[in-house]
Amino acid sequence: MNVYENIVIFDASLSDEAIESAAEKIKDLITGSGGEILKVDAWGRRKLSYEINKQSKGFYALFLFRAPSPVIKKLEELYKVFDPVIKFIVIKLEKKQEKAAIASLAPKEESPAPQAEQKAG
Repeated sequence: MNVYENIVIFDASLSDEAIESAAEKIKDLITGSGGEILKVDAWGRRKLSYEINKQSKGFYALFLFRAPSPVIKKLEELYKVFDPVIKFIVIKLEKKQEKAAIASLAPKEESPAPQAEQKAG
């Protein structure tokens, strides 16, 4: 299975619940088709570089997932008719990019907090 990065811009005028519901539908399509969600990152509402469908703002979300290639066709077909999505891009990661993306998912080890020095008294 390949690893993909998918950036979706949702209609910013939707409520947070509607955006969450739309994201769940996307995740369900991926997992229901044999894929695995690695990471979902909501970037929030941001100003668009140019107007899309007379809108100047959008809610950005990043999906990082592993899936068989037929899932991409299903995703693109969904996006074309799914009203909450105003723009999307799906990128297949190369091996080097895939390793870097998966490495960024690993929990980073935190250095122990420095101990407060005790004064002899």
